[in-house]
Amino acid sequence: MSVSGIPVLILKEGAERTRGRDAQRSNIMAARVIAEAVRTTLGPRGMDKMLVDSLGDITITNDGATILDEVDVQHPAAKMMVEVAKAQDDEVGDGTTTAVIIAGELLRRAEELLDQRIHPTVIVSGYKKAADRAEEVLNGIAMDVRPDDRESLLKIAMTSMNSKVVAGAREHLARVAVDAILQVAEERDGRFEADRDMVNILKKQGKSLLETELVRGMVIDKEVVHPAMPKRVKGARIALVDVPLEVEKTEFDAEIRITDPSQMKMFLEEEQKILRDMVEKVRASGANVVFCQKGIDDLAQHFLAKAGIVAVRRVKKSDMEKLAKATGGRIVTNLDDLSPGVLGEAGLVEEVKIGEDKVVYVRDCKNPKAVTIVVRGGTEHVVDEAERALNDALCVVRDAVEDRKIVPGGGAAEVEVARQLRKFAESVGGREQLAIEAFADAVEVVPKTLAENSGHDPLDALVALRAKHDKGGVSYGLNIQTGKPDDMVKLGVLEPLRVKRHAIRSASEAASMILRIDDVIASKPHKEEKEKEKGGAGMPPGMGGEF
Repeated sequence: MSVSGIPVLILKEGAERTRGRDAQRSNIMAARVIAEAVRTTLGPRGMDKMLVDSLGDITITNDGATILDEVDVQHPAAKMMVEVAKAQDDEVGDGTTTAVIIAGELLRRAEELLDQRIHPTVIVSGYKKAADRAEEVLNGIAMDVRPDDRESLLKIAMTSMNSKVVAGAREHLARVAVDAILQVAEERDGRFEADRDMVNILKKQGKSLLETELVRGMVIDKEVVHPAMPKRVKGARIALVDVPLEVEKTEFDAEIRITDPSQMKMFLEEEQKILRDMVEKVRASGANVVFCQKGIDDLAQHFLAKAGIVAVRRVKKSDMEKLAKATGGRIVTNLDDLSPGVLGEAGLVEEVKIGEDKVVYVRDCKNPKAVTIVVRGGTEHVVDEAERALNDALCVVRDAVEDRKIVPGGGAAEVEVARQLRKFAESVGGREQLAIEAFADAVEVVPKTLAENSGHDPLDALVALRAKHDKGGVSYGLNIQTGKPDDMVKLGVLEPLRVKRHAIRSASEAASMILRIDDVIASKPHKEEKEKEKGGAGMPPGMGGEF
């Protein structure tokens, strides 16, 4: 920038600036590239991606959130698309690929409108109205589901796992996911709430996916501390202790002056007495199993073993909280508070060897509000993908149990939303009408992509679906086996309303945010700057880079 022929230098040398249509084009292109990257993973016949990180570790998955999380994205607009997937995954647990490809398609349609000289704020305003209307349509076509309707919940879980590597074992895994969520769900003020965090997933390589099991209690990835302790305790009374069973060391440096051997003996005996008293407090409470969040002294281990008490040390804080929920016990931070009233209960506590590792099972709890799924599989990659599939299944079942609302899958919801949006666009009129119609076209990317990934003609599939919906077939989506419209409710392809609603809302917001950017000012990378300073070259600070 120059004033009266004198250049005014504002940005540092090396800073880049992109303005107007160039900035918009660059951002839209970056976001669309991200959407294209995950597009082929959508649906039961979607393909997988192999991701190799800088250390050579391999991840094989078709989970949109995992793919985008693993890929090291540089472009700022592309990073915003990664955030869409992350937000979708954190909030509802599934539908990440759907959200990203809808956002990418919204931007592609918006670019066509920009070429027709429609202002970005008009497009953003139209998209906002369309997203609000889409939400109303989804609420209108949603069907009720009862939390005790296991059949429907199983269908929802299987739909979410249909596209995964582990689809062959989906019935078994879906049953495990539904049982887990129904076990931890609690009714509050007439509404069900299910905390996904109360379902612990423990991955152990070996055996087959069909041997993945739900433990109505906890599995702690630790072993019993002393070999002389019992390896199996029936009718367990469990003490949960957040205090070290060790002689405390002083906070400050302290010296103990010992002048003859008898004093040394007295000192050691006193330490022994302190540890014996600690163990006696545990024994007196009636506990026969101890889970300790801190350390357990070797001598304390010996006394516990003599008393026939099983002990596990350095248990994670999160696992301690889940143990409390599973066994009905209370975590104590002072051994004096140990009493029969604060102990948890379990039918069986046992140490089990799985492959190379030993773990401690806490089974048969009365009404556990925390459970564990032990995931098995032939290879590390299968176990990892099974965990991701189970996580999605757990989240969609939770969404359905909490909201009690589901919609037909297979692109049925999107085709209906698009149909209603086109009617709505006519009532709005003006240039916003074009934006709303573009939104309707963009939402139809889901059934189109399903058809593409299944090897069918996307145009034929879309025309047939629109015809069915015009005749009132709201629940008709794409049957990927035949490429023809079919009733998704009869086929059991169901999804939670929350997943669809959030996908459309977050895609719309991300596209709108990217469209409103007309100027990108990028600073010079920090590393290069340091290297230049070392070389002694360059201009004084604050100089360079015309604005």
